[in-house]
Amino acid sequence: MGTFQLRFIAQKKDHGKLLKDFLREHGVSKALLTDIKFNGGKMIVNGCEKNVRHILQAGEEVLVLFPDEKRSTSMLPEKVDFKIVYEDEHCLVVNKPPFLNTIPSREHPTGSLANGLLYYYDQKGENYTVHIVNRLDRDTSGLMLVAKHRYSHSLFAGEQRTGTVKRVYNAIVHGIVEKDQGTINAPISRKEGSIIERTVREDGQEAVTHYRVLERFSDKTLVELHLETGRTHQIRVHMAFIGHPLLGDTLYGGEKKEIDRQALHSRQLSFFHPVFKQRMEFRCKLPSDMEKILKHAH
Repeated sequence: MGTFQLRFIAQKKDHGKLLKDFLREHGVSKALLTDIKFNGGKMIVNGCEKNVRHILQAGEEVLVLFPDEKRSTSMLPEKVDFKIVYEDEHCLVVNKPPFLNTIPSREHPTGSLANGLLYYYDQKGENYTVHIVNRLDRDTSGLMLVAKHRYSHSLFAGEQRTGTVKRVYNAIVHGIVEKDQGTINAPISRKEGSIIERTVREDGQEAVTHYRVLERFSDKTLVELHLETGRTHQIRVHMAFIGHPLLGDTLYGGEKKEIDRQALHSRQLSFFHPVFKQRMEFRCKLPSDMEKILKHAH
């Protein structure tokens, strides 16, 4: 039964604790406990099913059986091309190619990374659904973190909130960025009259981007970017705001002469693994379309 289970042994310090408090300390959120209670999960202590009010004794074995994950009927498994950089029983790190939606959209209802993940899980006989931790725009390439089940998704969502999931991007922008490094602190809001476009506006949400120049060319600059906040289109909006839109990003003033998408790549991803309790870091190469621009720029 179920797609995922957790097993713990109550320690001396846990003696007398309510089962719900013990599980909350181990990252089982209130929402997860509700899900277990009402959707067919179980909490078993020393072989007997218990509820959250059970009072633990030291040495008791606690087994949490999560209910089966329900997949959206509108999202079907499809074979999709993407690269898995890392995998364990709790998460995946994938390298998303450009021109691939993270999840289906009205314009692209099939062929997304999410469809590909369902197909991949089915090939392995794993009954998971899709839990994206950090999403990338369709045209942005690079590293993404995907939780496999709702427990790790809940833990990684906490990591996102505390800022321990960190990403480093590379972008090729128009013009010569003069300062070697800098910080753009400019609030971002939805542009009036547009569903997609964002803009810098005083009443927007706080948005902070740190940049560093890696290489300057005659008419363009390769930059490295760190995000302190994760607003929609943040890098694209901020670089356009300081007069250096991304190559290929026609929505924010870039040109498509050399590349048919915004020249943006999630180059590095690091996070604290909430189950293994260790820092993990991954890097990947620039995709061929960005490499080609740099090669011709020399």
